[in-house]
Amino acid sequence: MSINSAINKIEIGIFRHRAFVLALFVITTFVLLYQATHLKLDAAFTKNIPLNHQYMQTYLKHQKDFGGANNVLISVCDVDGDIFNEPFFNALKGVHDQLFFIPGVDRIQVKSLYSPSTRFVEVVEDGFSGGPVIPASFKPSDEKGMAVVKANIEKAGIVGRIVADDYSCAMVTATLMEIDPNTGEPLDTLKIAEQLENDIRVKYESDKVSVHVIGFAKMVGDVANGAKNVVTFFAIAIAITAVMVFFFCRSISLTLLTIVCSLVAVIWQMGMLASLGFGIDPMSILVPFLVFAIGVSHAVQMINSVVKQVESGISCKQGAQNSFRALLIPGGVALLSDTIGFITLLSIDIGIIRELAITASLGVAMIILTNLVLLPVLISYMKLEGAKQPEASAKKKSNSSDVWHMMAKFATRGPATIILAIVAGLYAFGLYHAQNMKIGELHAGAPALHEDSRYNQDTFLITDRYAISVDYMSVIVETQPDACTSFETLEVIDRFQWHLQNVEGVQSAASLAAVSKIVNAGYNEGNPKWRVIPRNQQTLVQSIANVPTTSGLLNRDCSVMPVILFLEDHKAETINRVVNRVKEVAEELNTDQLTFKLASGPVGVMAATNEAVEAAQLPMMLYVYGAVILLCLVSFKSVRATISVVLPLYIVSTLAQGLMTALDIGLTVSTLPVIALGVGIGVDYGIYILSTMSLRLREGDSVKKAYLTALQERGNAVLLTGITLAIGVSTWFFSALKFQVDMGILLTFMFLVNMLAAIIVLPAIAAYLWPEKKAAKK
Repeated sequence: MSINSAINKIEIGIFRHRAFVLALFVITTFVLLYQATHLKLDAAFTKNIPLNHQYMQTYLKHQKDFGGANNVLISVCDVDGDIFNEPFFNALKGVHDQLFFIPGVDRIQVKSLYSPSTRFVEVVEDGFSGGPVIPASFKPSDEKGMAVVKANIEKAGIVGRIVADDYSCAMVTATLMEIDPNTGEPLDTLKIAEQLENDIRVKYESDKVSVHVIGFAKMVGDVANGAKNVVTFFAIAIAITAVMVFFFCRSISLTLLTIVCSLVAVIWQMGMLASLGFGIDPMSILVPFLVFAIGVSHAVQMINSVVKQVESGISCKQGAQNSFRALLIPGGVALLSDTIGFITLLSIDIGIIRELAITASLGVAMIILTNLVLLPVLISYMKLEGAKQPEASAKKKSNSSDVWHMMAKFATRGPATIILAIVAGLYAFGLYHAQNMKIGELHAGAPALHEDSRYNQDTFLITDRYAISVDYMSVIVETQPDACTSFETLEVIDRFQWHLQNVEGVQSAASLAAVSKIVNAGYNEGNPKWRVIPRNQQTLVQSIANVPTTSGLLNRDCSVMPVILFLEDHKAETINRVVNRVKEVAEELNTDQLTFKLASGPVGVMAATNEAVEAAQLPMMLYVYGAVILLCLVSFKSVRATISVVLPLYIVSTLAQGLMTALDIGLTVSTLPVIALGVGIGVDYGIYILSTMSLRLREGDSVKKAYLTALQERGNAVLLTGITLAIGVSTWFFSALKFQVDMGILLTFMFLVNMLAAIIVLPAIAAYLWPEKKAAKK
């Protein structure tokens, strides 16, 4: 059975039973709308990391002993800059207790001045003396007790870590578990974020005390709050789209059908997600918006075709059938290209990107049904008396005809040579800058949020007032049990720490080896010359005996001892520099009994994510272009046609990467999918243009004439689609979320430039691939 025969049978089956088809769509829509009401925002820390990466395998292996990177840091600050007063300590204790009892917080890992594990040790005449920094009998109203606490803080050496350098703030930290102990379900990160805001910040912040909260859970909560603005952008996009579609078709009914069918695709997408047991992550909440925009772009092609059919005197029903038959293949191929482009994101071993791939693929698959089947069926019931307006239509056609004839020259050798020369120059410029594109985050603070957001301001405050950075990475030292009593082992760890402390971007480092040197000096009246690792085993045991496992510097049997590196920031270049140096020194110092392994801590997670993104970049692009090339070959059965479609896409992708470098946007979990999205959606323009050109070229038309016919049939729709998509995503420039702004910039660029490439570069390439004298033979 030929393709045309199969299409005819599908067309007859659908339009002969269009009432049944319509009823089926209505029932399905209501069922999936009900399912969509059960869709929830779903955020989890593990979805944002490449769990199978070797760094994350190390992280997960030792997470129980040393906590994870999913931490909460709460800095309680006195507005007058001095913490030693009753209101401050009452607030600090309240924050500590409240955090301790939040379900999902690992209570063993809760640390503050009020933690029993926060202790001081001092040298006295009889040896050492110590105890908790805040004694059990402490009362904030007691001035003498306050003086004792102040002295204990100084003795404990926690200034810069638990207490701010200038004594203006004190820190409460905790690690979150993956499972909620009350429900046995995965921890609801958004609920934790709400509790941190309402039960801690709102409850304990006052005119005397300020509370600053950071950590993955709080960041995701702020992202989720910012993502609520997507509803506003969605409404703006619908309004803009409706206006543009109306000016295109001059029909309120067709405009409404376009909007309705595209919204039905979104409803089906969200209903299917809920039915499959998925939630929607705040980081991928923009996908339904994209599905709507893609739906509109394909609906415009269908409306354009039907209106032209009706204007030629054909009935609305017959016009809908003819348009269905004409657009099923090019529209189906374009949407399949979009779908496969999204599916290729499944190759990236990061949960959030895989969820985005599933969400987007489902949405585009729904468009195949709603816009290529439902829309023409609905149109077949209409009477488009207003679609044909002789005087206005004639004037409009005359004006557009002049433009199309001018643009048709792009498909002749002379102008094509100039176009391709300019494009070659732009490509070389873009390729040069694309080579400098950075992998990872390029700015301080949480990259998903703007610099002036409350979360990032809290981050900057904590970084400024404490000696330690919130950007830290733990290098895990795996060795034999009781290895911490071995001078040789601690000496190797100490050498490793020394090497890394001298790397640019590392503020400081901590390890059991460093602690043993400090304690050994304490046993010898603080004399600096004794600030060394004791060679005598009994003395070494004495120097580390009082270091608890809760310090994060050793596990229970002393077989694992992390080296914690505090970094100045988490910028890509800083992480790469430190990670590369860790690998170099580890290769030099590793033995059969001792190995240094990357990595834990927030920066360890970022390092793994950056490497996963970098490793996935090339395969993802190969998969996307491979899928597009295959579909074009199957659809057009022509290598020349495939080159004409794919080459402009590749040039635009390169220019987009150059733009990322110019705008200081790194390749991250947020921006990596944009490249695939841009290619998948951008191919639509070329497919629609070339589908008409191919038919005319096969019938013997010249390239110029074939392109002119394509412009007359599809030009307005392609221009409207590109402009509408670009205007829709350009509203993201005003988002409260930085990652959405970055995505908006890149998608606006790719939508517009891919459209321009399809109507300018594609015909110029075709002018060389189909020489005039051979056009009749194809």
